[in-house]
Amino acid sequence: MINVIENDAKDLDSEFLMYSAGFCPYCIAAKRFFESNGFKFKEINLTNNHEKRNLIIEQTGHRTVPVIFDLRENKIRFVGGFDDLIAEQS
Repeated sequence: MINVIENDAKDLDSEFLMYSAGFCPYCIAAKRFFESNGFKFKEINLTNNHEKRNLIIEQTGHRTVPVIFDLRENKIRFVGGFDDLIAEQS
């Protein structure tokens, strides 16, 4: 099975990778958090990509958006959603 997350994170010059969907208030809050704290992030919108969304769910077990990964320290570390991100940063 192709690891979609590793493929999407490869060669990114970002600190975080976030999968989102349109009109998601937690996705908007996560983007604001990244921007206000000066973090570089790559956003991939899954609104019209159900196949990729299903692969993300399969690979993480996380069923809601955002799905956030920390790419710092040359590792791909699953953070979780917005609440997990905030809890981790405080």
